[in-house]
Amino acid sequence: MTLLFNLLLACLLHAIPANEDPSFRVMSWNIRYDNPLDGPDAWSLRRERVCGLIRYQAPEIFGIQEGLEQQVKYLQTELPAYGMVGVGRDDGKSAGEYCALFYRKDRFKALDSGTFWLSPSPEIPSKGWDAALNRICTYAVLKDLQSGKEIVVFNTHFDHVGETARLRSAQLLLEKINAIKPTGRAALLLGDLNTEPESAPIQTLAQSMRDARKASQTAPYGPEGTFNGFRPATAPLGNRIDYVFVQQLTVLQYAVLSEQELGRYPSDHLPVLAVLSYE
Repeated sequence: MTLLFNLLLACLLHAIPANEDPSFRVMSWNIRYDNPLDGPDAWSLRRERVCGLIRYQAPEIFGIQEGLEQQVKYLQTELPAYGMVGVGRDDGKSAGEYCALFYRKDRFKALDSGTFWLSPSPEIPSKGWDAALNRICTYAVLKDLQSGKEIVVFNTHFDHVGETARLRSAQLLLEKINAIKPTGRAALLLGDLNTEPESAPIQTLAQSMRDARKASQTAPYGPEGTFNGFRPATAPLGNRIDYVFVQQLTVLQYAVLSEQELGRYPSDHLPVLAVLSYE
């Protein structure tokens, strides 16, 4: 009887790993496009710091904005634990900036993915309303291999010029989230939205989603602003324009990471990090 009990106990302990944690970390980061005119802040001089920060923070899911094809490929090479989905905004293949999504392959599996344009013609490469540039949103339906739950993740970059484009983009995003996300499933939105929390586009999103900074169960860590513009680390930060929004997820922690090295940041935006769990 004792032997049978011990065998059953061993099987139970094996089935429920002691270190299993239902929470997961997500990050949104505009990594700045590879601009050869950036001088001491050129991609070739800071790319190792970008990857180093991601490795150290170890998000299970992260989305980048502004990455060009060579930058996305560099991240794929240096961070082999992650799968990636995404396309270039100019042709739906490899041209132009990506809003690439990365996920740890040992925690999540991509069941579906796609990209749509923030425009009246979201199915084709296009520029919307008064936007200066093509803008996109890339999404992925991910299955959590630990819990079996599914989460739909969206990663986007709103236009920096068009006020109407930003508002219409927010409205389009909510429509797409409702159409793509199965009923009852969690949704996550990452992005550089190029507008402040009090603006109409952010307030539109907040009608259906929760701003992770405001929803965090613990006090936010780090500065409120997320744009540094490659100014010296001693200079004031710009406004909060980078976000994590959630649906049917609990925000355990929220942080804006202001790490720098010898006074220089790894990007002109600060990464936004959140620790989440399922409701």
